[in-house]
Parts: sequence; structure tokens; C-alpha cells
Amino acid sequence: MKEEFIPLQVVKNDSTHRFELTVDGYTAFIDFKQRDQVVKLIHTESPEELAGRGVATALIEKTLVYLEQQQLTLIPLCPLVFAYIKRHPEWKRIVDPGFKGFEEQNT
Repeated sequence: MKEEFIPLQVVKNDSTHRFELTVDGYTAFIDFKQRDQVVKLIHTESPEELAGRGVATALIEKTLVYLEQQQLTLIPLCPLVFAYIKRHPEWKRIVDPGFKGFEEQNT
């Protein structure tokens, strides 16, 4: 993650069902659904004004850290989150054991 994003906090906005990261007045987000201790990350979006700066990656990283700190498990339905975990397989430690997507991809 780029140094400029380290001090920024991810916000779990329960009213909109989004994890949000605001940079320079623009907010990138990941839509989520939660049932008990399982969180499904569905869709990641970053404003065009933040394109190419690594904001989506920072948002994903900060969201995964939040989930782990809260002892939640993850179902990565968002293609960006799924791809991030494929590149950083150490995060499989928080993926719900019932999610078989990585095995089906031969990773």
C-alpha cells in the first residue's frame, strides 16, 4: 500500500452496506452483505478521479485487515477482492471454509 494511504481509515458504513475509504474528498467503496460472522464482499468501485493511484487496492487491504481484527470470515464475490487474494494467498486465512472458489481455480 502506498504511504499516503496508511493513515487513512476504512469505514464500515452499515446504513449503505459499504466499506468506504475517502481520499482527496472522493470515496471508494466495497459493497458488502453480512450474516452473523460472515461478510460477502460483492463489488468494489473507485471514482474516476482516483484512478491509477492504488486506492482500490488500499481499500481492499484495509477492509481485509478490518475483517480479521473483527474475527469475521470472508466470501470474496467481488472479482477485484478475489484477484487480490489470489495474488496474496496469506489472506485465505480469513476466507470462509465453505468458499471453494480458489480450489476451483487450481490455485
